[in-house]
Amino acid sequence: MIFYFSATGNSLWVARQFGQHFGMTPVSVADIMKKDDCCIEAGASPFVMFVFPVHSWGPAVTMLKFIERMSLRGAEGKPIYAVCTCGDDCGRTDELIEKALADRGLRLTRCFSVTMPNCYILLPLFDIDSEEVERRKLENAPARIEEIAAAIEKDEPASGLYKRGSGSWFKTRVINYGFRRYMQGETAFRTTGDCNGCGLCAEVCPEGNIRLGEDRLPHWDKHCVQCLACIHRCPRRAIEYGTITVKKGRYRNPNVY
Repeated sequence: MIFYFSATGNSLWVARQFGQHFGMTPVSVADIMKKDDCCIEAGASPFVMFVFPVHSWGPAVTMLKFIERMSLRGAEGKPIYAVCTCGDDCGRTDELIEKALADRGLRLTRCFSVTMPNCYILLPLFDIDSEEVERRKLENAPARIEEIAAAIEKDEPASGLYKRGSGSWFKTRVINYGFRRYMQGETAFRTTGDCNGCGLCAEVCPEGNIRLGEDRLPHWDKHCVQCLACIHRCPRRAIEYGTITVKKGRYRNPNVY
């Protein structure tokens, strides 16, 4: 069984590649939680896989929320894998997802990572990749997925298939801690005059944090997890985060959206 969370399409695309390889249909954890029914039967699956983006060198918060709430029946004794999609490196995301699963009585078998185009744009010096870097990452990703699939099939160690990067302890234990504690909740997202009230941002928000007012314009509540689905997938580029994103790019996986 393959569970995924994706904001810009990277993790969805990766989940689909594994799904095609292993003959499984990926399941959206955001959709499951919107239905408020996290009781899942995994008995027929040979393994369980979680595919999610790395946000500030830690697991995407929506995936952590899902793991906390889920009731996974029939997973006892099955291999459990995590596949992180990251722009550059993952820090110690593997340790955080391992702990989250252990808290639910599940043992992580192996954690892998797939490098995909960058999409975090809410801080100074952070922007999407150049067209050349984006193209190269997308071209290299299928080979990486095949390597991971082969390691799973052969039950081989994940050596070389997970990228922690330099300064991993500081990135995850300090920066990610600050991200989860201080940068979520109330946000500086806003719309520009280009917004036509299509409502896509509210539809794609995994947390139900965006509501449309009587004016059909989006309003953000106070439980944003900064997945950036709204700002990147707006078809009119009508969403900004304060002024810091005004001159920055937008990204959606071209093979998905």
